[in-house]
Amino acid sequence: MKIGKKTEESSQVTELLRAWSDGDQSALDRLMPLVEEELRKLARAYMRRERKDHTLQATALVNEAFVRLVDARGLAWQDRAHFIGVSARLMRRVLVDHARARGYAKRGGALQRVTLDGAPLVAPAPAIDLVDLDRALEALAATDRRKSRVVELRYFGGLSVEETAEVLHVSADTIHRDWRLAKLWLLRELGRSAAT
Repeated sequence: MKIGKKTEESSQVTELLRAWSDGDQSALDRLMPLVEEELRKLARAYMRRERKDHTLQATALVNEAFVRLVDARGLAWQDRAHFIGVSARLMRRVLVDHARARGYAKRGGALQRVTLDGAPLVAPAPAIDLVDLDRALEALAATDRRKSRVVELRYFGGLSVEETAEVLHVSADTIHRDWRLAKLWLLRELGRSAAT
């Protein structure tokens, strides 16, 4: 896609978002074909991070996020980047809500009981629990909202450094720095929650 076409499409998305915010319901119908592939890309990136037997598919994730987006119609949309950022956050919320509904927040959630006789000599690295990660991200957001958004967009949304910089309106160097520091902070927090 040529840069001029991408810029033109981006400003068309921004115009439609603002029209939708102002109450033009037909703007949403014209908007969706322009952002649908980007939403699917986000959903696929989120689902790649999930377990293989996850009952939610990328298409269902897009659909659920879309339903939640419709409920957010009164939001004052800034631009395409703002829309993608909100969509990424909504997809994360859908996955966390799904995990909670499936009982993974409970002690032992979906863990399988194994006797010590059947335990391997070396245990594989534990998978990150989505609910624990969500709690850690919320704690990070309370301390530094931008770093939390960087993790959300990069880890869950699969956005590149440059795309994340565009969504958050900062430089790529800032994203690199925030990404590195946020990962260290989250590793520490997740280690604390695993120890308890």
